[in-house]
Amino acid sequence: MENTWVYQGSEPIKIKKYLQSLGMGHRLFNDLKNGEGEFLVDHRQVRPTTQILPHQPLTVKAQPEPADESVAVSNEPLNIVYEDNNWLVIDKPAGVSSIPGPTISNGTVLNRVKGYLLSSGSADLRPHLITRLDRFTGGILLVAKHHIASSMISQQVQQHKMIKEYMALVGGSLTDKHGEINKPIARREGKIARVIAKDGQRALTEYWVEKQGDNWTQVRVRLHTGRTHQIRVHFASIGHPLIGDHLYGGDTSKYDHQLLHASKISFMDPFTLKQLTFTSAMPAEFN
Repeated sequence: MENTWVYQGSEPIKIKKYLQSLGMGHRLFNDLKNGEGEFLVDHRQVRPTTQILPHQPLTVKAQPEPADESVAVSNEPLNIVYEDNNWLVIDKPAGVSSIPGPTISNGTVLNRVKGYLLSSGSADLRPHLITRLDRFTGGILLVAKHHIASSMISQQVQQHKMIKEYMALVGGSLTDKHGEINKPIARREGKIARVIAKDGQRALTEYWVEKQGDNWTQVRVRLHTGRTHQIRVHFASIGHPLIGDHLYGGDTSKYDHQLLHASKISFMDPFTLKQLTFTSAMPAEFN
């Protein structure tokens, strides 16, 4: 696997500093420097301490990642919204898990992506899920096809620069057309459900009311933090649990899973330096 950038700065810069400005982590740079890759400037191999001049091309080559043998191969279908050498954007249906777990060892998005990469003849066979969705939450999910991409997008994830929006149906009528829920979320040992607690991690959810019915509200939600079950916990905490969400007290008379859909993801591609945005239409039950 290799990627090339053309340095657009006005002053010379060391390779490490330039790659870090694009998002590359310290650990990955050291791995590449210590034998797992090589650096080329103007198509000539150079030392990692080399400085790049304005408008010079830098190419980073990395050894392919072998498959994780503990992850089973699945040939079940994937709804691929977008693909290039670095990314796969998947539209995940509700009911499919993101990764294997104690009760599901195959058929997850990770298993299916591994099978897809194998059938495509990819040299890199260890995909990295950058975003994950609960089993019964469908919608847009981002996968890095190799560890370079995973490393270079991690800064955007950690700093919450990646835009992630969801559509949800919650019970009752929300008074405010736009609002924020800023409550810390904690986990409790032996429990699946998260709780609002002072000792929890900071969690911030922003929402806009899109439609309202007799006893329901459709909201567009943007996450400013990424806690487990964040949307579900937050709306339950203000008395409006998601419809179908049995874990947090939602109305399950018509639906047996939460009506939550990952509708949009937008991020700066560290390879092309262009903003990429992908959307997913709401499932039929939302109507």
